[in-house]
Amino acid sequence: MTYLNEDLIGVPGGRWTLQTPALVVDLDALERNIAKMAAHAKAHGIALRPHAKTHKSAEIARLQIAAGALGICCAKLGEAEALAGKGIEKILLTSPVVSDAGIARLIALNARVPELMAVCDNVDIAAQLDAAARSGGKPLHVVVDIDPGLGRTGIRPGEGALALVQAVNAAQGLIFAGLQCYAGQVQHMESPNERRDSSLTALKELGAFAATLAGRGIKPAILSGGGTGTFDIDPDARVLSELQVGSYIFMDRQYNDVWQKPGGAPPFEVALSVQTTVISTNRQGLATTDAGLKSFATDADPPLILSGAPEGARYFFFGDEQGGVLLPDGSGMRPKDVIACVVPHCDPTVNLYDCYHAVRGDTLVAIWPVDARGRTA
Repeated sequence: MTYLNEDLIGVPGGRWTLQTPALVVDLDALERNIAKMAAHAKAHGIALRPHAKTHKSAEIARLQIAAGALGICCAKLGEAEALAGKGIEKILLTSPVVSDAGIARLIALNARVPELMAVCDNVDIAAQLDAAARSGGKPLHVVVDIDPGLGRTGIRPGEGALALVQAVNAAQGLIFAGLQCYAGQVQHMESPNERRDSSLTALKELGAFAATLAGRGIKPAILSGGGTGTFDIDPDARVLSELQVGSYIFMDRQYNDVWQKPGGAPPFEVALSVQTTVISTNRQGLATTDAGLKSFATDADPPLILSGAPEGARYFFFGDEQGGVLLPDGSGMRPKDVIACVVPHCDPTVNLYDCYHAVRGDTLVAIWPVDARGRTA
């Protein structure tokens, strides 16, 4: 596949002449983030299974695995299919697959992926997975999804969850692999104490349920969960065997706020930005760019300006195709000026782009496809 901007690879200063909007990843910052999380996990005796829903990229997944990750997580079956097609061999699919067509795809994927695990939170679906796996000729490893109170997916600990685990464990076509518990509702809590208390409470409940299973002779091989917002909290519970961290590799405005609003500093660097170009400056105090609503996820506040605009300038959405920059008094910008923006929310922003522009300093060194872009089913 031919990409726009390919002609700039290796050109000194080429990063700043990209045709925009462009999704840019700072390789130095990315590699430091990956190394820092790997060192953190090693120091705390916990494994990493990073979530590829953040980056949707086989290139980045390989970097994480090379740094010691057990494998990756995928949120959707389509993501798992795309990354498996690029050679990723160890995948945990973290959302339930329930439709007949989806289960058929899952079984086909299981046949070609050396280490695939899928989650389940319903005993009837477990029976369907069992029948499909037996027909497919290869057992399917199943992780039972435990609801930590979020109510999105998963089953609450208790008799229903126990019955589900027992059913999976007894099924001829399934292998009970362990438990998943992702407390998504606590990841962005601004109060460090509230975030810590909420996460540890959820994990205490998970630990108690795991102990109940062990008492019944069913010991979960893995206990998977956690996220970027609680990466520094969850190991203290000594419950999880692995962390499903995702956004740490890139960081975004939402996650930076988790640490900055209470007065702290983010533990990871901004490695992802959207680069945009000023296209009009005909009104005093205002510049218009080529990156609007179609260039950023809009479920959070507007982008933050990382570089390229006067100090104190503020970005806002100026329409589908355009962004705006409100300039401080006495400052100005010119057409062709280049601005780099911290994205509001990295995961859905990445899903808007075909490729990453991987840079070191001011040089474009590679263009990577967003392999699982648009794989929402």
